[in-house]
Amino acid sequence: MIQKDATYVVMGLLDPDSIAFAVGQGIEESGGKVIYTVQNERLKRIFLDRTDKLTPEQKAAIHFEYCDVTVDEQVKNVFEKIGPIAGVVHSIAYANPKTCLGEEFHTDAYDDLKLAFHISCVSLATVVRYARHQMKDGGSVVALSFESRHAFPYYNWMGVNKAALEAVVRALARRHGRDLIRVNAVSAGPLTTKAAKSIPHFAHLARTWRKASPLPWDPVNDKTEVAQSVLFLLGPHSRKITGQILHVDGGVSAVGGDLLSHEKHAEVLAMGQETEIIHVPTTE
Repeated sequence: MIQKDATYVVMGLLDPDSIAFAVGQGIEESGGKVIYTVQNERLKRIFLDRTDKLTPEQKAAIHFEYCDVTVDEQVKNVFEKIGPIAGVVHSIAYANPKTCLGEEFHTDAYDDLKLAFHISCVSLATVVRYARHQMKDGGSVVALSFESRHAFPYYNWMGVNKAALEAVVRALARRHGRDLIRVNAVSAGPLTTKAAKSIPHFAHLARTWRKASPLPWDPVNDKTEVAQSVLFLLGPHSRKITGQILHVDGGVSAVGGDLLSHEKHAEVLAMGQETEIIHVPTTE
């Protein structure tokens, strides 16, 4: 799936339940080396150092660098310090849930909108700008997205940012083909990560997937399935794929409307009435 002994940078680690951590584990299990980036020491202390889901030995084994993607100099310094790499995973997104998400789309919080756009979208271009110098023989960049072709309730400006992120993926793919660097994104179904917990009424999205997904979708455990798809795009078997958005969402993006009873998998039917999803605090 990936290059054995090659180094990959997974950006946006928050805690052990994040997509970033699932991807990193997959890279290591496949024989690669992982360097995570964490925004700052405070977040590491709160979400990594205090977690009881990792042993002290596991925590000590995590190789990480601090990097705030809104500061170009930090991004540049991180990749200069790390040296040659085979690929990068951009698992970074943020929008103030009080102003950019929720029941009302309109907002006067323009500074919040700009910050969300910078972190969730522009930062991908910043990362590739500096990471490319460490992929002299080519490589792969994979961003994490969410279904951006439809407007979902409460998701508001983050949906706008994901659409912009996917446009940046295509633009970067065109620009860096000459460098043999592939740029793609995985558009995942709703997953119970720490980022998802910040989305108002996230359970509504989970119920939407349960009603519409041809394949049963598990918001808790399908992080592994998403991670495996990221590994495919990172690895040599996808060397002719670039500028693409790979939907790993149980098929929701391909069908219209809710599934009828006779179309649902027995596992979904057995669940009976729709119930609220209980969040497991876990970032994109």
